[in-house]
Amino acid sequence: MTYHPYDPRMGHDPARKLSDGEVQARKPEGWWGDDGKLFRDVAFDTYQAGVDFVVQVAALAEQRGHHPDLHLRYRRVRVTFFTYAAGGVTQLDLDGAQAINALLERFETGEAS
Repeated sequence: MTYHPYDPRMGHDPARKLSDGEVQARKPEGWWGDDGKLFRDVAFDTYQAGVDFVVQVAALAEQRGHHPDLHLRYRRVRVTFFTYAAGGVTQLDLDGAQAINALLERFETGEAS
């Protein structure tokens, strides 16, 4: 998925804060919305697998120019999206969550590197 900057001809602004209802209706599978944030918890078989995932998420975030908060605790990782400039969840966060889901699919099949 490629990030496309805002184009006013598209009729929407990806930096616009979404309502709680919009987030709930549009959040990707496996993600939760709470306190104006979008998050997902992921469990791994080993600590190293969690670290490897965090490194991959960081690289993806750099590529996309939109960075989630990452919390690694033993074999669990929480990924949290929140657009600080907008004060809540935006389309950029939903797109980032979709990209994380695609990364997780590659992890499950052993294709992530």
